[in-house]
Parts: sequence; structure tokens; C-alpha cells
Amino acid sequence: MFSRFHHICIVVSDIDRSVAAYESIGIGPWNDMSALPPITEFTIDGEAAELAGGFRYREAHVDGVAIRLCEPPEGDSPQRRFLDTKGQGVFHVGFAVDDIVAADTEVTQALGLSAYIRGRRSDGSGWTHFDTSEKFGVLLELRQSPAAKSADLQDA
Repeated sequence: MFSRFHHICIVVSDIDRSVAAYESIGIGPWNDMSALPPITEFTIDGEAAELAGGFRYREAHVDGVAIRLCEPPEGDSPQRRFLDTKGQGVFHVGFAVDDIVAADTEVTQALGLSAYIRGRRSDGSGWTHFDTSEKFGVLLELRQSPAAKSADLQDA
């Protein structure tokens, strides 16, 4: 399940400042990820939750590796709690799968990992963040990218 690396996601306090810092060392260009299809189902710790609006995401590719920056809005969210308690840093490492529902089920049942955050889209794509921060020092994510994506986005 965790064999197709997709991206690393870094939570930042000011995405514009972070993009400028990365660009100053040659990392970029950065794509705005606001054109992603909407999330239709969202849970935290198995409970239905409201997906906060106002997240800002940018993505750059470096030698085939995707780096995502996430600036969470004010208010309660896992990313905001991470930023407020730990500061800027790696929030999760993402891995691609072909079928998120099957992969999620396999990981929770066969590997015994607990789902922390789940997001699903109407086209069947989506992601699951597993509660692995104690064991691995970071959340691990499995994700199925949307079938139809903007030409500006690579495997969002």
C-alpha cells in the first residue's frame, strides 16, 4: 500500500513567504491547487466533520517529487492544531493508490492502522490520513487522485 510515493505535505504559517523562500533556492514553479474537485464526505476520527474553508495549497515538483505547502485557515482543523502546537513542518507523506476505499479497508483491517482523517469526492477519489504520528513521526496518507484533473495540476 505504501509503495507509490505521491507527495510530502508541509504545513506553513504564510504560504506566500514560504513559496518565495523555496523559489530563492530554485524550487518551483508553484501551482495553485484551488481547482480541485470539492469534498463530499469528510470525517475526523470516524465522526462526520465540516471541512473548513480557506485552506491554501501550492505544489511544486522537484525531480519527480511533489512538495505541497498547506496554509490552514484560522479555526479548528488538524492542520491548524499541528501548526499551533508544533510549528511549521511535515504534516503528512502521501502515497498513491488506485482504489482509496479498498486500500483504506485493507490498511485498517490487515495492518491495524487507524484512520484519522478521511476525505472523499463524488467521483470516488479521495484520501485517508492514518494516525501514525506516534509510530512513524508523521501521518501517512493514501490517496486516489481525481480521474479528470486540470491541466495545471499533476495528480492532485
